[in-house]
This record gives sequence, C-alpha cells and structure tokens, in this order.
Amino acid sequence: MKVTSTTRVLTLLGDPVAHSASPELQNAAFAAAGVDGVYVAVRCAPDDLVGFMRGLARAGGGGNVTLPHKEKAASILDIRSEAVRRTGACNTFWGDDEGRVHGDNTDVEGFRRALETFLEGPTAGIRVLLLGAGGAARAALAALVADGAGEILLYNRSQERARAVSRRIGGPKVRVVPIARELEGEDFDLVVNATRLGLAPGDPSPVDFRKLNRAGAAMDLVYGRHTTGFVQAAEAAGIRATDGMDMLIQQGAVSFERWWGHVAPVEAMREAVAERQTG
Repeated sequence: MKVTSTTRVLTLLGDPVAHSASPELQNAAFAAAGVDGVYVAVRCAPDDLVGFMRGLARAGGGGNVTLPHKEKAASILDIRSEAVRRTGACNTFWGDDEGRVHGDNTDVEGFRRALETFLEGPTAGIRVLLLGAGGAARAALAALVADGAGEILLYNRSQERARAVSRRIGGPKVRVVPIARELEGEDFDLVVNATRLGLAPGDPSPVDFRKLNRAGAAMDLVYGRHTTGFVQAAEAAGIRATDGMDMLIQQGAVSFERWWGHVAPVEAMREAVAERQTG
C-alpha cells in the first residue's frame, strides 16, 4: 500500500482499540477494491472526540467510533442517518465538500446481517434476552424490533439506563428485567451479549446459562483472539454460540459502502480477519 498526500485517512476512535481487527479488515478491503485510503486505530479520550471527528471529516476522511464514544459521537454529527436518530448512537462518520460531518450506525445493519447468517432462519417471533444498554445494545435492539422479534427481555446493571433505551427504541415488545434472579427458569430462542464483558480474556460471562431453562442460541457482540467467557459458558451448557467477529465484518462492510459509495469486498475482509485469528 502506497500512502501519499492524497491518501484518504480513516480512523477507529475508541478506548480500548488495541484489540481491534478493524485495521486489518479495512486495509484489506481498501487494497482489494483499489481505493486510495489507509485505516488506523487511535486511542481517543472523550474530550478529544470532537476534534478528531471534525478534523478528519473536514480533511476528507472519516472513520469508525467504538466504545465508549458511540453516544457522544451521535451528538457531534451535522447530518444523522435514521439509524443514528433511532438509537442515539453513531459508529461511522465521514465528511462532505461543505465541511459537514455525516454519521450512521452501521451496527444496526451489521447485527441484522450477522444474526441472519447465524440463526439460519427468520428473526420474526423469537424470544430474546439482550444483555447491556450501551451503543451495541441499542443497535441490536433496533434491528430486533424492526425485524419483528416476538418478545425481548432487556437486562442491564443500571435499570435506569435500560429503561431509557427501552423507551427510546423498544416499544411494547420490550420488557426491562430489574434483577438477574428474575431470568432464572426462563426460555429464550436467543441470548445476546452487548456488554463490555469479554474484551479481556479473563472476563466472566454476564449470564449464567445454567440458571436458564433453555437458550436456543447465544450471540456475543464482543470478539477477540481469545474465546470470550460468554461463548465458553454457552458452549459448556451445550448451546450453539458465536462471537462478534461476523458482526464486525458486516458492519465494516456497511461502513466501507458509506465511505466509498460502492459494494464492499466482503470476502477479502473475511480472509483478513481469518489470517489475524490464526496469525
């Protein structure tokens, strides 16, 4: 890859970012598509987010935003997609010729595509336990509601935050669970982890699958070179499980399409992630 003064700079902004596979994924996509861009990950403090986003966008670049900045990023945008307006979170941004900052929440479509592949069937009518109330949870909830999930139980350590997310996105099919004990003996077609637990190799699972009566499948939105505690716990209980790598690829493909205006080379992105995991 040759970087010149005309190369477009795309950046992942968050904290932490050292674990991220996005640079390998996007740089492989840029090379495969023949676009003049480079993608880097930058650890970013909350107070620096406005400067990074506006500076990059006005310079013709853009990027992604990850934990813990997705909600703040939404407030910085000049032009918001429907997904951003609905979720109150932004994970993808770019600039235009007038210096305005555009943003989207490609996690919504990324989750939808990854879930469709994982379930190998429709989302309509399924009963879901969703863990978390941050940006990833908002994206998952928006996709589940839009695709007709039957009932969604939302659990988060902060009830107030969970209720705020439910009011904004959920509607009558979403029920906030105030304490974890109320989940014991429940049946779910799908359990989704949208918390931060799993970023570190020693993190425990945010749910004890042994206390559920049944869980048809388990989807972690966290990924890493290690197997997350959530996936380990699900598989130990005999539950089919996956981590967040496919969602990363799918949301990354949608981000690519927003930045460059044409279809992403998804297979090149998959190959880059596979090489990273085995390298």
